[in-house]
This record gives sequence, C-alpha cells and structure tokens, in this order.
Amino acid sequence: MSSPLTDLSSLENKIVDVVIKPLKTHADDRGFFREIIRNTDDIFCGPFAQWSHSKMAVNTVKAWHYHHIQYDWWYIAMGQAHIVLYDLRVESSTFGQKLEFDLGDTDYGQDVLSAVVRIPPGVAHACKALVNNTHLLYVTSETYNPNDEGRYPYNDKLFDHNWGNEEELIVVENDKRAFKPTGKRTILASR
Repeated sequence: MSSPLTDLSSLENKIVDVVIKPLKTHADDRGFFREIIRNTDDIFCGPFAQWSHSKMAVNTVKAWHYHHIQYDWWYIAMGQAHIVLYDLRVESSTFGQKLEFDLGDTDYGQDVLSAVVRIPPGVAHACKALVNNTHLLYVTSETYNPNDEGRYPYNDKLFDHNWGNEEELIVVENDKRAFKPTGKRTILASR
C-alpha cells in the first residue's frame, strides 16, 4: 500500500477540488512547531463548524464515507495512514478517479506526506491506520449531521480497493453497510 511520491504536484487535481497543502516543520532540540491551516489559506474555504480527533489502532479501516454539503480537512498528527479518495460526482471531470497516498509522520519514510488534505462534498474518503496509535485530526465545514453523511461498505466493489488481509482488519459495523443520506444532494453516482 505504499504511495511513491516524488512530486506532490502530480497529486494535485487528480480529483477536482481535492487540495493537498504540504506542511512546513520547524524543528529544534525541543521538538517541532507545525502550522496546519489558516482561514486565509487557499485550501480553507470555510466556514469552520467542528474539530474532531480519531485515534486508531493499526489495521483500522474507516471507509467509505461521503457528504453532500460538508468539506473535510484531514491531518495525521501522529502515526501513519493510507488515505484513499474516490470521486463520486457524476458532473465532475474526474468522476470515478481514485487517489491514494500515505499521510502522517515523515519518520516513516520519504513517501509519507506531511500535509493537510481538503476533501470536498461528493468525494468518498477512506483510511487505514498503518501503525498503532495513529491520530487523525479533522476539521469539518458543518457540524455532524447523519442526514449529510453517506456510506458504502469498506469492501464495496465500486472502489476496487484491497485493504489487505481481511482477518487482520478492524472495521466497525457502520463501515460494513451502505447508507444514503436524506439531506440536500449533490449529483453522485447511482447504485
């Protein structure tokens, strides 16, 4: 599941409106400082509604979620995760495109991005923790609304994705079922 990244710009625009902002780290003997996002950044399209934190054990899979209205901004503060995005928007020029990369601590190798990722409405998002105690911090443009969050099962054939040995995966029941949100819609692939 490695993601060889020699040029971050090659990921940009693989899915319309997905934006990846590389982060600058200022390290010294005390540790480091890293600014994640400002409301004046091009990547931030406001408003800010909720900030959440998810701690994951190795092999935890969270997949596939999408929203009709909400934007997400993902950042792996500790650990490493394999991120997979899939464009469900039928009107998008990148409809059906899949984007994969590893996000997290650069201590795990040069192919790991230290970045924040903007995920627009209509783009399914998923991740797998590659190491124990992986911390995903994410900001959302809307407060949690179950009528805005849709789901596909983590192993849905639509995404043609292999998460690895199924016997080793940690997947909650919600990520094994489909759910179509009832709130305001964008145009998504029909099933």
